[in-house]
Amino acid sequence: MALVLNIETATTNCSVSLSKDGETLVLKEDRSTGYSHAETLHVFIKDVFEAVNVKPEEIDAVAVSKGPGSYTGLRIGVSSAKGLCYALNKPLISISTLESLSYQLNIKQGFIVPMLDALRMEVYSAIFNHKYETVREIQAEVLTESSFLELLDENKVYFIGSGVTKTKGIIQHQNASFIEGGLPSAKEMALLAEMKYKKSDIEDVAYFEPYYLKDFVAMKKKG
Repeated sequence: MALVLNIETATTNCSVSLSKDGETLVLKEDRSTGYSHAETLHVFIKDVFEAVNVKPEEIDAVAVSKGPGSYTGLRIGVSSAKGLCYALNKPLISISTLESLSYQLNIKQGFIVPMLDALRMEVYSAIFNHKYETVREIQAEVLTESSFLELLDENKVYFIGSGVTKTKGIIQHQNASFIEGGLPSAKEMALLAEMKYKKSDIEDVAYFEPYYLKDFVAMKKKG
C-alpha cells in the first residue's frame, strides 16, 4: 500500500494526482489545447498536497508518465519527478503513457488501441485486450485504410487518444469505435503505480530517461 504522487505531461494535458492504495485522492489537470506544463505543473503539485493536507515527505513514491508523447512535455514531467525523488529520497516509478490511457475504457470483449497524434499521418499506438494485456507493443506508424484491418475484420476495436481525430477519417470499418477527447491523465496512473510499487518495480533516478520512441529532431529557423 502506498501514497503516490502521479505526474502526467506527455500530451497537452498537464495532470497531477495524489493516490493511496491505487485510488485517486485528488486530481488537478489542465486539458486546454496549449502546453501549460512549465507554468502549471509545480502549482498543481503544490495544490494536490494541500488539498488533502499531506506533506511531500509523507509520500512513498513518485510516478511519472514515461511516454511516448511530446518531447518537451515529457522532459518537463520527468525532470520534475526526478527532482522530487532526489529531494525527498523517494523511489521513481515510470508508467507507460499508452497503457495508462487504455485504462480509461472498460470493455467486455474486443481490443483497445490507445493512440497519440504524431507528425502528418503518423500516430504512436499500442494494442491491448479487454484485460489490459499487451497484444502489440508500442509503435510509430503511418495510418492507411488497411491499418488494424486484420484486427477489425474479426473484432470490435476501440480507438482512444489524440490520434483519433485523424484516424476516424481514414479507417471506416463497422467494427471501429472512436472515443474522442481522451487524453492521458494522472487519474489512471494510480492503479498502475500501486501495482509497480508492490513489486518494487522502480527506476534508477540517475539514469532514467523518457521513452520518446523516435529521436527528437530540432528544426532550424528559416533565415
